[in-house]
Amino acid sequence: MSYLTLFVLNQPMFDFTLVVLPGTFASGVGVSLDTLACATAIAHEAGCAPPRWRICSTEKSVLLSSGLQIEAAILPEKPKSDGSVWLLPGLGLNDAEAVINRLAQPDAVTIANGLKAHSDAGGIIAASCSAVFLLHAAGLLSSKRVTTTWWLGGLLQQMAPDCQVDVDQIVVADGNIITGGAAFAHIDLMLHLLRIRFGPALAESVSRAMVIDGRQSQAPFIVPAILASSSDVATRLVACFEARLPNPPSVEELAAELSMSSRTLSRRIKATTGKSVSALLQSVRINRARILLESTNISVEKIAEQVGYADTTALRRLMRKVTQATPRQFRGKRNA
Repeated sequence: MSYLTLFVLNQPMFDFTLVVLPGTFASGVGVSLDTLACATAIAHEAGCAPPRWRICSTEKSVLLSSGLQIEAAILPEKPKSDGSVWLLPGLGLNDAEAVINRLAQPDAVTIANGLKAHSDAGGIIAASCSAVFLLHAAGLLSSKRVTTTWWLGGLLQQMAPDCQVDVDQIVVADGNIITGGAAFAHIDLMLHLLRIRFGPALAESVSRAMVIDGRQSQAPFIVPAILASSSDVATRLVACFEARLPNPPSVEELAAELSMSSRTLSRRIKATTGKSVSALLQSVRINRARILLESTNISVEKIAEQVGYADTTALRRLMRKVTQATPRQFRGKRNA
């Protein structure tokens, strides 16, 4: 038997398994299928084989968000390793109560068990938006660096304190676990998966064909007050920062105002938002700078002063580091 024959026999039947539950974002499912269809159409030009995929669920007909319906194969209760990347679009959950209730439902428990079995067999799993919570339910986030919908980052950090939640990022890969941010970050997740499965040529061709701009960060979209809303202490901290720019108080001063030690304050903020106190302050500064850049004609120099920087260099460096964009690019959005 030749090496080529062995390779063909060992190839997985599918490259991707799209796992959907009732209520899954229809847009996430649609993006997945349209991206894969586009990749299939132009795979030959990129010099690679076309991707193969299947749709699986706990039922044959799945009602997605917005009333759309899709047919699926039944996912076995004890799935065997199939070599495909298991892919989960967002579930359409926006708050703690909705997340907790959804994870407790029988179909979510079944899917979580399947995810665990697939991971234990060495399989790759990718999830975006609130579907990342299914990975937590499956016990797959321990010691992992992950992202999710930015306003659910604090909740995920509280539920999974032994992982590192980085909501600034759109896509985070850590071992066999790949996570994406808010709903339309699923587009970026799909391109990442094509890149690692089929190579950069196909991913870049699909990106051009579908007119998808490269994005690397959720940070420009984060509203600190909403990020911190799951914790009274974090909410008070953000309000204090916003009210006292350009000269925010130190961690020690804040801790004293809140009648706790600096260490306790830092620990509570990290546990509830996934960010350090200094990173939360950075989010406040970036958000204020972004609003001013997009809504006023105030010079970048004056904006830097208003958010607490002595010159524009520090502001530009911070915005480039966190958002992968410059003040000029933010201002360009207003003039577009």
